[in-house]
Amino acid sequence: MDQILINVLNGISSGLLLFMLSSGLTLIFSMMGVLNFAHASFYMIGAYVGFTLTGIVGFWPALVAAPLLVGLLGAGFERTSLRRVHKFGHVPELLITFGLSYVVLEIVQIIWGRTPVTFDPPAFLQGAAFTLVQSSEGGLSLTAGAAADAMCQAAKCSRFPMTRAFMMLVALLMLLALWLLLTRTRVGLVIQASLTHPEMVEALGHNVPRVFMLVFGSGCALAGLAGVIGGITFITEPAMAAVVGSIIFVVVVVGGMGSLAGAFVASILIGLLQTLPLTVDSSLADAMKLLGAQIGPGTPGWPILRITLAQAAPILPYLLLVLILIFRPKGLLGTREG
Repeated sequence: MDQILINVLNGISSGLLLFMLSSGLTLIFSMMGVLNFAHASFYMIGAYVGFTLTGIVGFWPALVAAPLLVGLLGAGFERTSLRRVHKFGHVPELLITFGLSYVVLEIVQIIWGRTPVTFDPPAFLQGAAFTLVQSSEGGLSLTAGAAADAMCQAAKCSRFPMTRAFMMLVALLMLLALWLLLTRTRVGLVIQASLTHPEMVEALGHNVPRVFMLVFGSGCALAGLAGVIGGITFITEPAMAAVVGSIIFVVVVVGGMGSLAGAFVASILIGLLQTLPLTVDSSLADAMKLLGAQIGPGTPGWPILRITLAQAAPILPYLLLVLILIFRPKGLLGTREG
């Protein structure tokens, strides 16, 4: 039971990291209609810039400064490059962001090398946030921090890392901040109006291209923030953009193109879908045997039937994507098709 709870929390924390990434991509798409193929690259830049700044000014200033620097880079890219091809349609936009992802990868490898860097969390975030203790006598109990070794020798202990708890806290605070910004401020009203009625917003005296630039930069800053958090939680390496690059587009499509609420729901769902099956070492063949079916190596389709759920876990989000595109193309909470 304790391991199931830990796996659920791991899935939720992974999903919240995906939301930190996909929220910026969703903002950019809903405002500009641009699917930024370099979005995961800004995530990687955030991790490496955070790593460098941590060695100079410490982690907590770097946590603030790195996303701001990544946001400035994103705004500069929109102003100098993306804006020039925006009028030519979606294909040039996709190509220029796709090309940027390769440029960023090469620059990262030139500056920081091809091997992972050691991006350790600060002392406050090291260790366990809490420990679930499962004993035959006392049942399941929760202990703040790391449980004593003597307690874990007499019972089964499952620790939840402080970095993942911090990741969940930052993601939830970011969700609250985005909701307040878009629904309770004048800036949010201008952003939403620019989405639906850009000509009217421009007629009222607002600089719509500047709004687009700020939104693109803000989306990249959110990716940079996710990069700093992901960098101390996982591995900071040149391949980290490729690891999350495809899955965030799955989140955006499953949740609904342009829907922040849909991105949040899809992120949690996919985080759980990637994590929970890892503990299930049973296959479809095992389930059929329990039902009384006589199957074995000679059964048609046996190689597929013997694949365990843990082995199939990496492809489950993509299977969900296929089902969503077939039965609900606009996504779970989306308002537009495709």
